Amino acid sequence: MDAGRDRERRQAIEAADVALEHLHRAEEYLHSAGNWGAFDIFAGGFLSSMVKRGKMSRAQDELESARDALADFVRELRDVEGAGGWGIETGGFVGAADVFLDNPFVDLYVQGQIDDARYRVNRAIRQVETIRARLAG
Repeated sequence: MDAGRDRERRQAIEAADVALEHLHRAEEYLHSAGNWGAFDIFAGGFLSSMVKRGKMSRAQDELESARDALADFVRELRDVEGAGGWGIETGGFVGAADVFLDNPFVDLYVQGQIDDARYRVNRAIRQVETIRARLAG
């Protein structure tokens, strides 16, 4: 393998690592927000709602960073010879990044949105990890 291909592959792997860092942090915040959301539904009040909203806000920040990192990853992936068919589905994931901006007023609705975002984040993590493993192998 020539030096140019090696460099492109390393850059794609590095971009995948950055995206995965943000995705994993977003998933952690979403998990915590989900726990606080469940508490909020059954026994919560103002304080639990505020903690849950804080976790959601941090998750939103990580989702936005992950979206940018995924865009970088996709650009780097295009530079890797033979990786053209290794696309990553970002449409559903990008929707998860915006999930907290609309109607987060009803606890059950918010809980459903948190669960949906966690599903999308986990799916994105699996996709990036699979492509990264192919690049590294």
